[in-house]
Amino acid sequence: MKMSAAEISQVLKEGELEKRSDSLLQFWKRKTCVLTTDSLNIYADTQKRSKGKELKLQSIKKVDCVERTGKFIYFTIVTTDNKEIDFRCSGEENCWNAVITMALIDYKNKKAIQDFKTRQDTESARAGGQPLLICATVDHWLPGPKGGRGHPVQR
Repeated sequence: MKMSAAEISQVLKEGELEKRSDSLLQFWKRKTCVLTTDSLNIYADTQKRSKGKELKLQSIKKVDCVERTGKFIYFTIVTTDNKEIDFRCSGEENCWNAVITMALIDYKNKKAIQDFKTRQDTESARAGGQPLLICATVDHWLPGPKGGRGHPVQR
């Protein structure tokens, strides 16, 4: 899906999230995150000097397992290859899970529209610029109940 440079660089939310580590002990580590219209970027430091991890929205299947405790809101991002990444954020902030979900919906809607337009353009070009119409012709009607007209028979 092609997006303009302005859309790609548009920051939807920036701030701190805690990510559960993949290690055996699974510690929660504070990360600086930047959500844009096409990705979630995760940095180890607040200055974003370290090489961040980029999680493209196209690789996210869903935001799942939202649970609220007294202090935190926990959620899981499930990727298209079924990898689960656990996050939590403080309950006082407007939480990330809703913003990520809305960005994901917006991204998928834009992609679906773009795919539809591409498919329409392809079909239109294949039909020589004319709209492609598919019609069925009726040879005859089968008799219906009490001699009335019933169902059409198509060729």
